[in-house]
Amino acid sequence: MQYSSFRSSHPSPSAPSFPDDLVGLQADWLRTYRELARQPASARTTGLRRRLIDLSRAITAHPYWSRPVRTAGGPAELRRAAKARSWARAA
Repeated sequence: MQYSSFRSSHPSPSAPSFPDDLVGLQADWLRTYRELARQPASARTTGLRRRLIDLSRAITAHPYWSRPVRTAGGPAELRRAAKARSWARAA
């Protein structure tokens, strides 16, 4: 298990590098989603759902995505980078 977390927190040289603010937005999105998933069905979750929508808009409208050179796995790589950041903070 330790090997996989080491590997994911140290991206390969071919992995795209993302701006810190974009990775931070994605990390916030992941935290908010986890918090929403933990809520019981009867909970008032409007605020969390609105936050997810706002974060989704900010992520998709980020200037990084307007760059001419992008990889097909960009969104997946962004999620991996955000997870690696949250794992590094937890350690």
